[in-house]
Amino acid sequence: MKSEHPLECAPALREGAALAGQVWRLAWPAIAHMLLLTLVFLVGRGMVGRYSTTALASMQICGTLTWTIVSVFSATSAGTLAVVARSVGAGDRAAAAAAARASLVFALALGAAVALPLLVACGPLLRALFPHAGAAVVEQATAYLGIVLPALPLAFVEAAAASALQGVGDTRTPLAVATIGNLVNVAVSAVLIFGHLGLPALGVRGAAVGVACTMATEALLLTAALLSRSSPLPLRAAPAASTPATPPPAASAAPRDARAAPRANAAALARVLRVALPAFAERSAYHAGYMGFVAVIGLLGATAMAANQALIAVESVCFLSAEGFGIAAGALMAQRLGARSPRDAARVGLVAALMAILALSAFGVLFALAPRPLLLAFSSDPELLALGERALPVAAVAQPFMAFATVMGMGLRGAGDTRTVLAVTLVCSLVVRLGGTWLLAVTLGHGLVGVWIGSTADWICRSALLAAAFARGRWKTLAV
Repeated sequence: MKSEHPLECAPALREGAALAGQVWRLAWPAIAHMLLLTLVFLVGRGMVGRYSTTALASMQICGTLTWTIVSVFSATSAGTLAVVARSVGAGDRAAAAAAARASLVFALALGAAVALPLLVACGPLLRALFPHAGAAVVEQATAYLGIVLPALPLAFVEAAAASALQGVGDTRTPLAVATIGNLVNVAVSAVLIFGHLGLPALGVRGAAVGVACTMATEALLLTAALLSRSSPLPLRAAPAASTPATPPPAASAAPRDARAAPRANAAALARVLRVALPAFAERSAYHAGYMGFVAVIGLLGATAMAANQALIAVESVCFLSAEGFGIAAGALMAQRLGARSPRDAARVGLVAALMAILALSAFGVLFALAPRPLLLAFSSDPELLALGERALPVAAVAQPFMAFATVMGMGLRGAGDTRTVLAVTLVCSLVVRLGGTWLLAVTLGHGLVGVWIGSTADWICRSALLAAAFARGRWKTLAV
């Protein structure tokens, strides 16, 4: 058989390198953005932990609830990214702007609809969900949520605005805004938690004010970026350059134009929600499975729970990195589909997945070779370290599968195929992860190692199913 000449491979290699460059230019700001969003909550927990143990215990309740609510209900931003990127790829920035505008208004309304009933029922709800937490802990958690929940609509707006910018290919503005938000959080929290500058020490309430200020800052700055004259999307209504200066021939033309904008926004919102609703169901299923997963870990005792928290903290940088590559994959795949280039969309998805696999595999090698130094950053308890050292090599095996599944899932969401991702999540999160964890950790008695084997089985299953869906290619023909 005649071998291919090296010079004939050069164009393919150059094209692959160019695609990798495009992915990386979008991915690294997205990775940093995800890390900074997580840092807001970690900084609050660290400061509150130095204030009092009771306050830290309350953060385990209210911080987790806040993260769950924002994560589930901001899933609609998956539709924003898909429609905006698809419209940009098709060269229709007016449609992309309509989708972004409708998404921002919907996010604000959805945030108010979610926050108001939670605010009214907050105290009784927490006492019902956490009957053994203690009155002092529940009281402080209620106080925290009483400050953060009114700012919840702004958190949803931030997610929608960031997705709109990412869909157009701008991942640097969300990163810059998240950096400012973190600085605001650190400054406000440090002053109010401990009572500096002559102010009273507010403890957990000070942390809540810091988070609320961060939500407001990021939402306002990102919205301002979208509305600015230099915005990549024409959100501000402006007459087209080709509009004639002469008056319209019919007096009814102006009313028709006045009715056109609301209809366009409604149609854009319908497109966004067609993609977003399965993503919302998927995020809900994931969190339901995760809560069951945490409940199983709770059966293993306090040391196993603490060791698992340390392991998750170690692994978090990997998951957030994979999500950054996934954001790049989703935006670029949608843009290529909008430009009617499904072959290029498939290639950019594979390049993003390969880059994520290489990055997370490097972390996996580190997990396998140096588990104790990594765990020592979180605890020096000998029993905890012993448990973690046995489980972290299992997490190392999971990394390439987690990389592929995360990028493929977000790439398919960007392409508009959120129904496939929902089906995969239902099977893998609720059946494979929960069933495997219960069997291995509890029934067979493998403890925390069994938990992480079950988690790894989940990622392997997701990778296989998402790879099959990607190869089948139905996502290439979906209308968004």
